[in-house]
Amino acid sequence: MSTLVIVESPTKARTIRNFLPSTYRVEASMGHVRDLPSSAEEIPEAVKGEKWAQLGVNVEADFEPLYVIPKDKKKIVKELKDALKDATELILATDEDREGESISWHLLQILKPKVPIKRMVFHEITREAIRDALTHCRDIDNRVVQAQETRRILDRLVGYTLSPLLWKKIAWGLSAGRVQSVAVRLLVRRERERRAFRQGSYWDLKALLEKGKISFDAKLVTVGKVKVANGSDFDENTGQIISGRRVLLLNEEQARALLSRIQNKPWTVTNLEERPVTRKPSPPFTTSTLQQEANRKLRLGARETMRIAQSLYERGFITYMRTDSVHLSEQAIAAARSCVQELYGSEYLSPQPRKYTTKSKGAQEAHEAIRPAGSTFRTPQQTGLDGIDFRLYDLIWKRTVASQMADSRQTHVTVQTQVEDAGFRSSGKRIDFPGFLRAYVEGSDDPDAALEDQEVILPALKVGDKPNCQDLEAVGHETQPPARYTEASLVKMLESEGVGRPSTYASIIGTIVDRGYAKLIANALIPTFTAFAVTTLLETHFPDLVDTGFTSRMEQTLDEIATGEASWLPYLQKFYKGETGLATQVKEQESQIDAKVARTVILENLPAKVCIGKFGAYLESESEEGLVKASIPQDLTPADLDPEQVEFLLKQKTEGPEKLGLHPETGEPIYVLIGSYGPYVQLGDVSETNKKPKRASLPKGTDKDSVTLDMAVSLLTLPRLLGSHPDTGAKVQANLGMYGPYVVHDQGKVGKDYRSIKPPDDVLTITLDRALELLSQPKAARGRSKTATPLKELGAHPESGEPINVYDGRYGPYVKHGDINASLSKDESVENFTLQRALELLATKEAAGGSKSSSKSKKSTKTTAEKSETATKKTAAKKTTAKKTTTAAKTTTAKKTATATKTKKETKSS
Repeated sequence: MSTLVIVESPTKARTIRNFLPSTYRVEASMGHVRDLPSSAEEIPEAVKGEKWAQLGVNVEADFEPLYVIPKDKKKIVKELKDALKDATELILATDEDREGESISWHLLQILKPKVPIKRMVFHEITREAIRDALTHCRDIDNRVVQAQETRRILDRLVGYTLSPLLWKKIAWGLSAGRVQSVAVRLLVRRERERRAFRQGSYWDLKALLEKGKISFDAKLVTVGKVKVANGSDFDENTGQIISGRRVLLLNEEQARALLSRIQNKPWTVTNLEERPVTRKPSPPFTTSTLQQEANRKLRLGARETMRIAQSLYERGFITYMRTDSVHLSEQAIAAARSCVQELYGSEYLSPQPRKYTTKSKGAQEAHEAIRPAGSTFRTPQQTGLDGIDFRLYDLIWKRTVASQMADSRQTHVTVQTQVEDAGFRSSGKRIDFPGFLRAYVEGSDDPDAALEDQEVILPALKVGDKPNCQDLEAVGHETQPPARYTEASLVKMLESEGVGRPSTYASIIGTIVDRGYAKLIANALIPTFTAFAVTTLLETHFPDLVDTGFTSRMEQTLDEIATGEASWLPYLQKFYKGETGLATQVKEQESQIDAKVARTVILENLPAKVCIGKFGAYLESESEEGLVKASIPQDLTPADLDPEQVEFLLKQKTEGPEKLGLHPETGEPIYVLIGSYGPYVQLGDVSETNKKPKRASLPKGTDKDSVTLDMAVSLLTLPRLLGSHPDTGAKVQANLGMYGPYVVHDQGKVGKDYRSIKPPDDVLTITLDRALELLSQPKAARGRSKTATPLKELGAHPESGEPINVYDGRYGPYVKHGDINASLSKDESVENFTLQRALELLATKEAAGGSKSSSKSKKSTKTTAEKSETATKKTAAKKTTAKKTTTAAKTTTAKKTATATKTKKETKSS
C-alpha cells in the first residue's frame, strides 16, 4: 500500500518527506497546474471561434471558466498521473488558504483519481504538525474554492474588459486591474497632493539649557502667551497659516530680534509635569505587518519578503506566511513564554498569557499568526541560517517572543521655562522598566541601541529653578509635502481600506512597478505620467472601479461567498451584465472617450501639455513655428515637473541645445541636452554627414547646470582605455552605464568581466592599477544568489579548492561548483548526498558542455540547472532558451527599427 501526497513546491516536498513513513510518496505540482488561458495560442481549437474565448470566461453560460493546462505544466501533470497509478490513496496537501484549496480542487479535476482522496492542511511543517494533520484530514471545502474561482473570474473580467479600452484610448500594452488600478490611484492622488502643495516657512528659537551639569534642549512655544506657529498650523494648499488659527508667525528678522532681546536674561522653570505611560507589545506578525516591518527595517520589498518567508516556511522554520490572523496557539504561547523566562527572566514575562484576536471580519487565511515553527522556538542563532534568511527569521522571532512580554513602563516629563515673555518647552522620557522593549523595538534592529535612543533624560528640576542658557539660536523651517508611499505605507493603506488581501499585496505592488505605473526610487513608489493618464480616465468614466470603498465591498462579498452567506453567480451577473455592469459601462463609455484627451495629463501652471505617446511622456506646445514636441526624461516625475524645466525642454527643441564651448582639440561645439534618459553632453551638431554625434550621459546625481567644459570633454572620452590586462593582454576600460560607472576586462569572445566603480574612485580618473585591483575582487552577488543559503556544504574541490555546495533551485536541489551547476536526481536526498557523488555529477555536466564562459551563456546554464531535476530535462530547457532568445531578438529588432530615428534613444550610447 502506498500513498501519494501532492504539495506545491519541491522544497516543501523534501521537508515533508522527512516526517512521513517510507510508504508515502511526496510530489510537487509546481504551483498551479491549470488556469485561464494567458494567450490566444492556449485557447483550444474547439472554442477559438467563440466571442468569449479570448476572455477565457463564457459569460453567456453562467460565467463558466475555460481552464487550460499551460505548456510548461503538461509534463508535471503527466508525472503526477503516472505517480497516481501506483498509489492506493491520494492526499492533497497544498497550502491551507484559498489559493491552496483551489490548487487541490484543480488537481482533483485533472487527475480524476479512482482511489480514496483526503485533504490535509497544516500551518507549519514540523514532525508533530504533519503527523497531527494526517490524523485530521478533511474534504475539499467547495465554498472556499468557489470564492477563489469567483475572485479569479472577477479579476479576469475587469482586466480583459478594461485593458483593451486603454490600448485604444491611451497606449498599447497598458493594463487595468480590479485591485491594481485602485493602488495606482492611491499613488496618483498622493502625487497630486504633492504637486498642489505650497511650501510655508516659519522661524523659532532653540535653546540648550544646563542644570546640575546635565544639558537639555528647549524649544520656543509662546511669545506673550500667544502660541508660536509650527508646521501643523499651515494649509498645504496655500502655504499660509490655516484660517482661524490664532498663532504668531515669526519671520527671520523677528526671530533674531527676539533672540537679541532675551539673550543673557534669566531663565525660570514655571511648570513641571510627569505623566506615567504604559506601552503594550504589538501582536505577532500577519502577512501585511511582516511586509511593512521588513520594508522599514530590512529595506525588503513585499515580493522579496514573501519569497524569503515562503522559503523559511517550506524548510520548517516558520508557520504559514499568508495569514490575516494575529492569533497564537496555546503551544506557541507556551513556547514564547519559555523563551522569555529563559532569556530575560520572569520579571519580563507578562503576568498572564497574552491572547490576540483578529478584528477584521475578512480574516480568512491561516488560523495563526506568523511565528517560529514548532513547540519550542529555536533562537535565530540556533537555526544555522545566515544572511537575509537569518534577519527575517530574527525579526519574526523577536516580534513573537515580545508579544508575551511585560508592558514597558515609562514616564514622560514636560518642563516649561520662561525668559522674559518667551515660553519654552522641554520634553523628556524616562524608561522605568523596559519590558518587551528588551526583545523588540519597532524601527530598529538593535534593541539596546534603540532603548538608549528612546530615553531623553532631563535633570532633576522643580518649579522656580533657574537653569543656565548655554546656547540660543534662531532656526528656520519649511513645511514639507506629504510623503510618497513606500511599500510599507501602501500595504498599510490597502489593508486599512480593505482593498485586496494580504496574500495579494506583494503581487499588486510588483505588478504596478513591472507595468510602468510606478517607479521604486529610494524606497518610495513614484507614479509615472502613464499612471496619471490611466487613473484620470478610470476616475472620469469608471469611478466605482477605482473607489476604495467599492473595491472593499467587493472583497467583503468574496468573503461572504467563502462562508456561504452570498451566492457567486448572481453577484457576477450583476457586476458584469447588470444595468450598471462593467460590460454595459464599457460599451456606453467607449464612444464618449476622446483618445486625444485621454492621452493628455493635466498638470496645473505649466506652459505646455503633457501627453502619453508610443515612446513615453512628452511635452506639446504651440509656438509661432507650429506645434513643438519634446520628450520628458524618464526619471522626471509628475510632481517634479515645473515651468522652468518645461521651458528648457521646449527651448532645446526650438532654439537648439545650450552650448558649453568648443572642444579644445577638434574645435567642435559641445552641448548640454536633456533626453528621455536624462541629461547628457554632445560633441558637434546633428547633420547629414554626422547623424549620430558622440554623446555621453552625465554621472548620476550630476546637475546639468554644474557641468563645465572640462568635465564634458572628459566625459566624451568615455569609454577610457586604461591599458592591457597583464594576464590576458585584453583591454581594460572605464565607462558609464545604466547602473553607474564601471571598469571592464574585455576578452572578446571569451567574455567581459565587470566591476562597479564606487566613491572615492572616479570613472574619469581611475588608473589601470586600481582597475586591476577592483577586477581581482570577487563579484558582488546579485538577485537571488545574494541571499542564497546552501542546503548542504560538501567541502572543497580537490583541484580548484573552491567550495562545493548544494542549493535549492526552483525545481529541486542542485550542486554548484564555480560556474557549474548539476541537478540531483529525484531519488537522491540532500542529507545523504556526498562530495564524491557531487564530483561525479559535476564532471558529467562539464563534459556535456556545462561550463559558463560568457555572460550570455551564464544565464542559459543557470536556467537549465535550476529548471532541471533530471538530465532528461535539458532538451526542454534548451528549447525554452532558444524560443526566448528568438522572441527577444524579434522584440529587440522591432524596437530598434521603430526607434532608429528617435534622438532620445541615442543618449543610451554612453
